[in-house]
Amino acid sequence: MIVVCALLSLFGWVSLYFVLCNVNGQRSYEWNCRLVTLLHGILAVSVTAYIGYVDGPWPFTYPGTKNTPLQISAMVLSLGYFIFDMAWCVYFRTEGPVMLAHHTMSILGILLTLWLGESGIESCAVLFGSEVTNPLLQARWFLKQTGHYRTLLGDIVDVLFVLLFVVMRIFVGGTMLYCELISPRPRFFIKCGGVAMYALSWVFMVDIVRFAARKSKSWHQQQTLSNSHEGEKID
Repeated sequence: MIVVCALLSLFGWVSLYFVLCNVNGQRSYEWNCRLVTLLHGILAVSVTAYIGYVDGPWPFTYPGTKNTPLQISAMVLSLGYFIFDMAWCVYFRTEGPVMLAHHTMSILGILLTLWLGESGIESCAVLFGSEVTNPLLQARWFLKQTGHYRTLLGDIVDVLFVLLFVVMRIFVGGTMLYCELISPRPRFFIKCGGVAMYALSWVFMVDIVRFAARKSKSWHQQQTLSNSHEGEKID
C-alpha cells in the first residue's frame, strides 16, 4: 500500500511539473521546477508543523515511536517529490554533489523509516527543519530572475534565510540529534542517518558563512560609497 502511495505521489509531482511547463511555456524548465519545489516546501512545512506541534508526539521527548498514519502520509508526500527532484537535477545537471547527497540521504532516510515502521516523528522533524528555509531560498532565486534581488526585499530574504538556517538546522537540529542519540528507542541505523544529515547541514553552513561574509562586505562597500556621495554633496 505504501509503495502504491509513493508511486502516486511521484506521479502527482511529475504531473504538476508538466502542467506548469504547459501553462508557463514562456518560462524556463528550472522556473517551473522551482515552483514545484516551492509548493512542496510549503506543504511539507505545514503538515510536519501540525504533526510536531499538534498531532504529536513531541520529537525531542519521544523519538523512535511507531509511525502514525499522518506521519506516513507526510513522508510519502515528500518521498515522491525528492525522487522527482533528484531525477530532474541529474537530468539537467543543475546541482552539485552536496545537494544530490542531501536528496539521496532524504530518500534513503524516508524509505528506512517507512520500512521499519518507526521513528516517523524524527523524520517529520527533519523534514520540517530542512524545508522551513526552502520558501526563502526559492524566493531568492525568483527575485534574481525578475531583477528584484538587489533591493531591500532581496536583503530581507537573505537575512531571514541565514538566520532561519542557523537556528533550525544548526541549533534546533543539534538539539534534536542529541535527543536522538541519548534515547534508547531509535534504531542504530536511524541514529547514523541523523548524524549524516546533521553533518551535511554543517557542509551547507560553510557555504552560508562564506555567502554571509561576501554579503556583509558588499553592504559595507555600498555604505561607504553612499557616505562618500553624501560628503561630496555637502562640499
